[in-house]
Amino acid sequence: MSTITWITARGLFGRRRFLLLLPLPLVLLGLAVLCRSLGVDPGEWGPPVLVGLGLAVVLPVVALIIGTGVLGAEIDDGTVVHILTKPLPRWQIVLPKLAVAAGVTAVTVAVPLYVAGVLADSVRLGLALAASATLGALAYSALFLALSLVTRRPVLLGLVYVLIWEGLLGNFVSGTKVLSIQQYVIALADRLAPTGLLETTVSVPVASVMTALVSIGFTVLAIDRLRSFSVAGETS
Repeated sequence: MSTITWITARGLFGRRRFLLLLPLPLVLLGLAVLCRSLGVDPGEWGPPVLVGLGLAVVLPVVALIIGTGVLGAEIDDGTVVHILTKPLPRWQIVLPKLAVAAGVTAVTVAVPLYVAGVLADSVRLGLALAASATLGALAYSALFLALSLVTRRPVLLGLVYVLIWEGLLGNFVSGTKVLSIQQYVIALADRLAPTGLLETTVSVPVASVMTALVSIGFTVLAIDRLRSFSVAGETS
């Protein structure tokens, strides 16, 4: 598993795709610093920056870029064949790749969110945002990794989920929030650091259970789908 982890990390950091991770977190951090330096009321800039940008855009988009790339890129260029020919259980391939995807996503997003949370309210809010974003990174990564094995257009479907389901429908149809990773993250962060800057109708028990179900369920799906791959890298 350590070999798969090393190969995945090296491949991720060696691709230009990794450069796409930097702009959004830097924009989030820059806006938070700018608003704080200008003396803008946190009640005015906190929700749009922390939630509207940080949790609704930066977290899922970074997870999408990484989650669909840790295995999807190998499928696209055919190098997955070298992994599939090794006598390894498929879970020993999926779990290290998921760990790398979730870990890199968490670090990339949690750090600017922590800083933004401290600038907006307190260290407690910063830690709450970082912790909940880490759990969200795991759930998103499992979802997008599974998508890369289910369809040839995982990025497109991932964007549909993030922009249409969580973004558009989540703001107008309250029932969709129960199936929104973004709302789970907000609920968990608000539980850890109650503040008026974070609002959601999803309860903490529902958020906790659904985060676990999404993470485990899509990981199992990814393992099952990888088992159906032939040496040629196509599903049977």
